[in-house]
Amino acid sequence: MRAVWCPRTFVVMATQHIQAERRDGVLKITLDRPDVLNSFNARMADELSAALQAVPGDASTRAVLLTGIGRAFCAGQDLAEVMPDGEAKATDLGEVVARQYNPIVRAIRQTEKPFVCAVNGVAAGAGANIAFACDIVLAAEGATFIQSFSKIGLIPDSGGTFHLPRLVGLQRANWLAMLGEKLDANRAKDWGLIYDVVPASALADTSFDLARRLAAMPTRALGLIKRGFNASATNDLEAQLALEVELQREAGRSDDYAEGVRAFVEKRKPRFQGR
Repeated sequence: MRAVWCPRTFVVMATQHIQAERRDGVLKITLDRPDVLNSFNARMADELSAALQAVPGDASTRAVLLTGIGRAFCAGQDLAEVMPDGEAKATDLGEVVARQYNPIVRAIRQTEKPFVCAVNGVAAGAGANIAFACDIVLAAEGATFIQSFSKIGLIPDSGGTFHLPRLVGLQRANWLAMLGEKLDANRAKDWGLIYDVVPASALADTSFDLARRLAAMPTRALGLIKRGFNASATNDLEAQLALEVELQREAGRSDDYAEGVRAFVEKRKPRFQGR
């Protein structure tokens, strides 16, 4: 593989089904199978997983932006790949979930850097749940979300059974998962599934500006915020208060904390380095 430089942009990896490029501290990953609505086959899942696995050790990446090409963000699993000769039961779907999707969701949630998702169109099945796993989700006007699993006799995967009830409550999670009804972007925002809805023509710039803003912030602190929120899903109050003590202690020892205090005292804008 030969990485090439473009103006202000570094192409991170040569792949078949995703585009990965870094600019201004932001790793932008674009799902690129538009002819099948960016649905996942094993190759695309492996490429996305490999790109995400490299993020924790890459100091030049301080935020990740995930989006898709064409009229869809991601339509979930490419069923043609898991139905050889049209036989639905020929593939162990549990193995597909364990190998393809779980590593992606773990990487998004466990990597202590901010993840922004720009949903440019349809987000169905695993595509919707990978979006919901991200830290901040923006959607284009006209984008839709659907838990399409029940339509073919399956359950929400890719973290769907974990994130949906926590984001919208059990009643709405049941409505989404059991009925498999389509949810438009504005209603998804009203329900707290996503952060905001923007005009389709502005989604690319708005989402990148948000990711770039996060990349310029104190990365260590943002990662510790994420760690604390992750733990709050299972901790009781006492455990969470104890964790806050440890996280604040760690944040207080960071270079960015020292820079933030200096900048405050000197009445200037801080120059965070992500350390």
